[in-house]
Amino acid sequence: MRIKVQLTCTSCGSQNYLTSKNMKTHPEKIEVLKYCPKERKVTLHLETK
Repeated sequence: MRIKVQLTCTSCGSQNYLTSKNMKTHPEKIEVLKYCPKERKVTLHLETK
């Protein structure tokens, strides 16, 4: 079962990316280094619903 999740920047709080994940194989929250266009640098993005 795949669900859609949004990735939110930890430093500015903007929701920049939309992705999906398999809840059966990865029940933990996603933490990824992604580019934030608002801050114009790579920051840590966390999963939100």
